[in-house]
Amino acid sequence: MAGVVGVGAAVWPFIDQMRPDASTLALSSVEVDVSSLTPGMSLTVKWRGKPVFIRNRTPEEIESSQKVPLDELKDPLARNANLASDAQATDIDRSAGAGKENWLVMVGVCTHLGCIPLGQQGEYGGWFCPCHGSVYDTSGRIRKGPAPENMAVPVFSFISDTKIRVG
Repeated sequence: MAGVVGVGAAVWPFIDQMRPDASTLALSSVEVDVSSLTPGMSLTVKWRGKPVFIRNRTPEEIESSQKVPLDELKDPLARNANLASDAQATDIDRSAGAGKENWLVMVGVCTHLGCIPLGQQGEYGGWFCPCHGSVYDTSGRIRKGPAPENMAVPVFSFISDTKIRVG
């Protein structure tokens, strides 16, 4: 037993040096002012080297997304890092939640081959990836094409009425 403790003590400095430094950890979250986004507007921010789409959806976009029967979805999971991994891909579970269902925050990467989809495109009015034809709806759920999963919703929270922290 003493040998195991000794080996652990000897190896720990090497393991500890592989942890990210403070400057890397600081990039693990980003705060975004969304006060200028009126319904129907979007913005893209960079987080961990990836685009994150933030959209203030219109009432019509929300309504059309809420009407979609879950059995019509290609991917039944919400893919929302803020919820349990088995949460269903309902509109509310893809959005910022009750009372803020107009807000959508997603990693803007097509789940097929990692391309960047174009916003407010395609037959569902959501996102369209022109590289291979994946079509996402106004909740970022895959509806057609080769992409296997819904676009991911990262960990995020509202830190005020007009600021979102991603990460």
